[in-house]
Amino acid sequence: MCESDRPQRGEGKRAISIDMVKRAVKAKNRAGRTGGFMIEWFDDLALGMRFKSAEKLVTREDIKRFAAEFDPQPYHLDEAAAEKTPLRGLAASGWHTAAIAMRLATDLRPFGPHPLLGIGVDELRWLAPVRPGDVLHIEGEVVELAPSKAKPQGTVKVKWTAFNQRGEPVYTFTPIGIVPRRPG
Repeated sequence: MCESDRPQRGEGKRAISIDMVKRAVKAKNRAGRTGGFMIEWFDDLALGMRFKSAEKLVTREDIKRFAAEFDPQPYHLDEAAAEKTPLRGLAASGWHTAAIAMRLATDLRPFGPHPLLGIGVDELRWLAPVRPGDVLHIEGEVVELAPSKAKPQGTVKVKWTAFNQRGEPVYTFTPIGIVPRRPG
């Protein structure tokens, strides 16, 4: 689906079902447009290396289901109540957005066969509400590498930003990951 086929919020020129958007996202993801690199070891990483994930459609049902279990506030659960809040409409929980970003990162496998093992997160920020129908992806850049002097590993910081389908940043975080060094 091209950008001109997508209705803007509030426009009703062309009705597009959630199923149509889901099929388009799956097709784009299958097409291999993730931009990811396969890395095996800490030693394969380089400052400035970039990653780009597949996409994830956020549905009204997803937002309400996550909120009901983990963040039961009116702007995540009740559309009428959400209109009267500073968010001015139904929006995903920030923690839901964080969970989506984490899933996109694990699916991307930026550290190859190694799991995303971390010791913390710096600079976590929610920049804009995530709404029903938004399609998110994440992009990351390696911003710091520090080999351990005592252990066969290194720490890496990747600054990740989640973008919606309009290219607007909605969330950013910089986890501190641990990646094994090449043996020998």
